[in-house]
Amino acid sequence: MLLSRSYGAWLVLFLLISPAFIAPSMSQLDSHWAAKKRHMREKVRKMFYHAYENYMKHAFPHDELKPLTKSFTDSLSELGNLKLQHLPRNYNGSALTLIESLSSLVIMGNNTEFERAVTWLSENLTFNIDARINLFECNIRVLGGLISAHILATDSTNRLVQGCYKNQLLNLAEDLGRRFLPAFDTPTGLPYAWVNLKYGVMEDETPETSTSGCGSLILEMGALSRLTGDPRYESAALRALRKLWSMRSSLNLLGTTLDVTTGEWIEYSSGIGAGMCNLCFDVMQDLLLCGVDSFYEYLCKAYILFGKEDYWRMFHSAYLAVQKYFRHGPWYHEADMRTGKATYWQLTSLQAFWPGLQVLVGDIGAANSSHREFFYVWKKFGVIPERYLLDHQMLHPTEKYYPLRPELAESTFYLYQATKDPWYIQVGESIVNSLNLHTKVKGGFASVRDVTTMQLEDHQHSFFLAETCKYLYLLFDDSFLVDRNYIFTTEGHPLPILSSWHERLPAAYIPTNWTYAKSEQQTRRASAMSLQVCPAIALRSGYGVQQVESACHIPDSRADHRCFGDEECGIDSSTCRRRSCSMAGYCGLWIQ
Repeated sequence: MLLSRSYGAWLVLFLLISPAFIAPSMSQLDSHWAAKKRHMREKVRKMFYHAYENYMKHAFPHDELKPLTKSFTDSLSELGNLKLQHLPRNYNGSALTLIESLSSLVIMGNNTEFERAVTWLSENLTFNIDARINLFECNIRVLGGLISAHILATDSTNRLVQGCYKNQLLNLAEDLGRRFLPAFDTPTGLPYAWVNLKYGVMEDETPETSTSGCGSLILEMGALSRLTGDPRYESAALRALRKLWSMRSSLNLLGTTLDVTTGEWIEYSSGIGAGMCNLCFDVMQDLLLCGVDSFYEYLCKAYILFGKEDYWRMFHSAYLAVQKYFRHGPWYHEADMRTGKATYWQLTSLQAFWPGLQVLVGDIGAANSSHREFFYVWKKFGVIPERYLLDHQMLHPTEKYYPLRPELAESTFYLYQATKDPWYIQVGESIVNSLNLHTKVKGGFASVRDVTTMQLEDHQHSFFLAETCKYLYLLFDDSFLVDRNYIFTTEGHPLPILSSWHERLPAAYIPTNWTYAKSEQQTRRASAMSLQVCPAIALRSGYGVQQVESACHIPDSRADHRCFGDEECGIDSSTCRRRSCSMAGYCGLWIQ
């Protein structure tokens, strides 16, 4: 017995001083995660092709697949609602899912199918039809998809057979852009939400639109102007964006819906996701016309893509207002734009994009905090419901569905890029497993009608291939991004960051927010925004960035945090709250 105890004591001591014998080495851990990522990449690849091939077999060239009945829907226009007028007899849809899949095919390395799709679209796609389309949806899905694919078709990798591509996708994009322009012919410059591709704005068209609907056009239309040399597209989108920003309240908040003819707000409550409004939302058509989410996203990304300081100034002011009036711990509620008082305490699935946006501006701590809460809701239900009432800790009674949205996967991808924390790989694995368990059917992937019962809806949205599968694939294999600099539109279409598209490369965004990037040649001030990249890509590109400050962080005037008044105190980096000067003369978060 004594011998056994002695042996046991020596064993414990041996294990304490020799952890290498029981703990895996770093190389073993790296090998484990590399194998995990390869395995998950192939699972996502199979998901994409299961969805894509079923679309091509049962729905192409129509817009989207109905996977339960293996049929189709033309959801981009009003064809699904039988409201189109005078359609040509041979009209077969806009091949929306094919357009949305183009960049995903390239990212997954299928240049052969990409070339086949480009050839078909070049020979068959037309926009000269009597169809009333939603401007915002058509812009981010079709125009963005065509522009991105054109850029991928003409880059230096020579994906297409030499001589077979002669800017056909760009010509289609320009034709579509011209058909958008009548929507901007309003007294305010704010565009109508709906426009007829053949006849322009109809006589009795509704003047009601959303903040996202008229404030999230600048990336695609700006890129179109840069590619064609025609300034009309960017000018129209920029005029609308500036008008919208001029309508903000004294708190730098915007509402949800407005009248494009009068420039008056209709709904004053706002947040970072889908708002509560009276505009039509048809889950089958996925036309959510009362969101604000992509407005914030496009201010930030337009600054990165085009380098115009105006975009950053607008975004920075809006971001601080969001953090001040909407944030409650890791959650974001909605508030009245006029008073800042909370209106609706709810989580919407579209809000899950926000952590990804925060990564782009270096606010990693806040991004991680919110992301974990969204993932908690995902685990609770198996997917994220469209709307969850935070104050009652219950589902919204009528919005219990999950239409295969990508936002959580998107934020997971960005956070992994920024941190390389393998926990995000596990999150991605959980998302992939849930999608395969709950939404995969023989004919593709189906939306969830009710997350409490996992009853399915007969609709496979095009963004499942454009975004959901793409961000999951990039999470596990980011080789497409190596030595390249892209931003992704709100529909997941990559656009390259080119110096030739910049009026000038910005030198700073907040002078007191700098860290230093060192190279063998020089030491220079650097930040996530000045480098035009997210932190991980900056590191991979050879920049020795030690730390990237939050976009909202403003340091105190003095390094020792002493002060004589509140004006000498800055803004806290983790909470984005204004610091104040105490009676003892120190800056801090004294006011609760």
